[in-house]
Amino acid sequence: MDRFDAMQAFARVVETGSFTRAAHTLHMSKTTVTQLVQQLEARLRVKLLNRTTRKVKVTADGAVYYERVQSLLAALDDADTALSSAAAAPRGRLRVDVPSPLARFILIPALPDFQQRYPDIQLDLGVSDRQVSLIDESVDCVIRGGEITDTSLVARHIADLPLGVYAAPAYLALYGVPAHPRELKEGEHRVVGYRWARTGKALSYALRRLGEQLEVHGRHVLTVDDGNAYLAAGQAGLGILWLPRYMALQPVANGELVPLFEDWHIASMPLYLAYAPNRHVSRKLRVFMDWVVELMTTHVPQIALPTRPDTP
Repeated sequence: MDRFDAMQAFARVVETGSFTRAAHTLHMSKTTVTQLVQQLEARLRVKLLNRTTRKVKVTADGAVYYERVQSLLAALDDADTALSSAAAAPRGRLRVDVPSPLARFILIPALPDFQQRYPDIQLDLGVSDRQVSLIDESVDCVIRGGEITDTSLVARHIADLPLGVYAAPAYLALYGVPAHPRELKEGEHRVVGYRWARTGKALSYALRRLGEQLEVHGRHVLTVDDGNAYLAAGQAGLGILWLPRYMALQPVANGELVPLFEDWHIASMPLYLAYAPNRHVSRKLRVFMDWVVELMTTHVPQIALPTRPDTP
């Protein structure tokens, strides 16, 4: 048994969740991949994978071993890259998870630039607003809005997203234009609720103007857990929205949303890129992180502006 091939086969089965898909990506037969994993288990005298007719799931021992194997393979890949003519061209598969609006409005439109710079990096992009387990799901890094409360992660602050309050013309025609944020607490107005993945609860927002400060939760008849769905609900006139400015730029320009309370200040939402501290920061992950920071500050400067002070 070639230990490197066996470890690579095992790691790919964990990452793809399938012997068939692992074999395809490794350009091996399914039989060969299966035999390599079986030989590895026999050598270690540990069951690494639970196999059923429908799925393959890593065991607790397998998850621990995978982390060691993944770090080793990444280090070997870096060593090969550093000593070859491809030192300036990182390569390999990179798994990243990002919020759906960030992917839709910023990241995916800019990806041709990333692919032109790093054509040998295969980017596996997970797009969702759910809480992702980097270890269990073999994700290299995540980009998330809001404070990172998981102290087991290494978090890199990459931007501050200015927020605003918006509503669709159809909504304002039905309910009127609120003159003060307290009307969202006391009147007939409604907001679209956004359920935060970490807590499962709808968000509330603090607004400040001169000496006034008000926290608004609002009355809502619809709550969603996805940013794109949240925006679509607001555009459909289902309630008032709190949005990062980058999400509202085009809808406002198209007349689909109207800004509200523009003389009030809302604290910006921090944006972080996070990864597991025991995950080897490979060259391909490093160049992706640096590219994202560049994207936030250069390609889309309007979302990386410092928070405006609340001046009297």
